[in-house]
Amino acid sequence: MPVYNASCWLDECLQAILQQDFTGTMELSVFDDASTDDSRKVVEVWRDRLEARGISVVISGHNSAQPRGVGYAKNKAISQSCGQYLCFQDADDVMMPQRVRLQYEASVLCPDSLIGCRVQRVPEGSTERYTRWINAITQDQLVTQVYTSHGPTVIMPTWFCSRNWFLKVGWFDEGGKGVPEDLLFFYQSLRQGGGVARVDQCLLVYRYHEKATTHSVTEETIWSQRVGFLQEKVLSQWESFTIWNAGKQGRKLYRCLSPTNQKKVKAFCDVDENKIQKGFYTYEESKERPKPKIPILHYKDASAPFIICVKLDMTEGVLEENLNSLHLKEGTDYYHFN
Repeated sequence: MPVYNASCWLDECLQAILQQDFTGTMELSVFDDASTDDSRKVVEVWRDRLEARGISVVISGHNSAQPRGVGYAKNKAISQSCGQYLCFQDADDVMMPQRVRLQYEASVLCPDSLIGCRVQRVPEGSTERYTRWINAITQDQLVTQVYTSHGPTVIMPTWFCSRNWFLKVGWFDEGGKGVPEDLLFFYQSLRQGGGVARVDQCLLVYRYHEKATTHSVTEETIWSQRVGFLQEKVLSQWESFTIWNAGKQGRKLYRCLSPTNQKKVKAFCDVDENKIQKGFYTYEESKERPKPKIPILHYKDASAPFIICVKLDMTEGVLEENLNSLHLKEGTDYYHFN
């Protein structure tokens, strides 16, 4: 558990750790990333109670002028710990009593996987679409929807994995503020052939607040990682494809592709008659002469495979209906990018 100025959440968080119904041996490893509040003192106060319950406690940290970032703090907490399995806990979240037990059981069965769980978001209603996505995507979609702007399909605050798998993937990026260390690790795990699984029970109260470190990562940083991973894993396997959305997002994806992958785009497709009537998209920034012109078709006239650049869960089911009408298989005939 990395900690940075979390004293207002820690009592609730640590009480929940104390109440775990897991009967094996447990250790709490805390690294304090230069907190300026009394976070470390709060954890120290809990030490006796946790140890009385058989949970050993390791606490360290540093007092530099600036925090070194979540990646650094997580790495430190892991390197000073000794468990064969790692359960990641954010100091502002609260685990349900059965979390460690159920995720441990899942992890023993899938030792090369990142195991997540369903969550309850507080305050209720914050990040509604995101929360619905976390809890509702299917086990297959945990693997196919890794390119969307939502990030890892099992979210970092719910991760559980074997230490062996963690060490095989490698440590978190320690670039500090603005680095999506969870997404980088997640992609690296997939590159190594790792699985993704979810315990289909709500095992974490996942708190939303303005101070959360998530807010320090820019959309552009995440966008470039996603485009890179999509090209590496999917587009490299395809000879040609269609971008579903002739609007801003679809065109932006096209412009961000490598020249090799731009040449594979046989068309854009859309439902908007105005875009379709234009007939094509001209890539004005291109150095090529003549400039590339990409046809814009109605989605019914376009051919798979598709990269879908339309936001999920934003069209009142119309996108999903249109996709279903074409009898396509996600992960073969199309991937969601937004």
